[in-house]
Amino acid sequence: MAFIEVKNLKKVYKLGNEKVYALRKIDLEIKKGEICCILGTSGSGKSTLLNMLAGLEKPTKGDIFINGTNIAKLSEKKLARFRQENTGFVFQSYNLINQYNAIENVGMPLMFKGTNRVKRDKESAKMLRLVGLGDRMKHRPNQMSGGQQQRVGIARAFVAKPNVVFADEPTGNLDTRTTDDVMRLMVKMCRKYGITLVLVTHDLEIADYADRIVHIIDGEITGIEDHVSAYVPEDDTGDTPSEKEKIEIGQNREDKTNEPL
Repeated sequence: MAFIEVKNLKKVYKLGNEKVYALRKIDLEIKKGEICCILGTSGSGKSTLLNMLAGLEKPTKGDIFINGTNIAKLSEKKLARFRQENTGFVFQSYNLINQYNAIENVGMPLMFKGTNRVKRDKESAKMLRLVGLGDRMKHRPNQMSGGQQQRVGIARAFVAKPNVVFADEPTGNLDTRTTDDVMRLMVKMCRKYGITLVLVTHDLEIADYADRIVHIIDGEITGIEDHVSAYVPEDDTGDTPSEKEKIEIGQNREDKTNEPL
């Protein structure tokens, strides 16, 4: 059974008396742990499809099964809970909270799940080391480059070990070298934790990292191809903090011991 299964998915927007068909009869299956790239030009419907899969928008018609749950039929409250427990998201524009440092930004999904501060900081620090930002834990977004901010965004998406991560043009604001680094990181995290990744892009070089490429034009899937990913990550746990990192984590908890669990 597919981990993600889409059946007869349609999305229609009404503009006055006119109907705009963003998606037309989409059928798609994605396996557990697969890196699936939805590839298409601007206006092709790829971001709309991603938003449907991520539960950010409701389809006009059709079913979206994720790990056996039809999210298209869930109430808003149940859908919000499902997203919280099962999904992560990487945004093109990073979407970090400016007044929070890196470790606090990464820990947001864990906070929403009710994880206490000590465990939250420990898991966030672990993820920041994995993305190569062990020395930036106390830096705020305006103290980091675009590539570093996106690394924080990746760490945030993966910190709660979701079943699936959705990424919307995750390298759209990055240069070529940083793009390669970011894609390698996401592949590495998926392989390490067995997480399914669904990303949209217009860039063929980004699609080269995928196990499966879904081509979409004018709201319709025009082809699906199995693919050998361009990157096989090395086995690097990055789990052991340095003494400096231990100090930084401890400092990050100062004056916050009364925070509710």
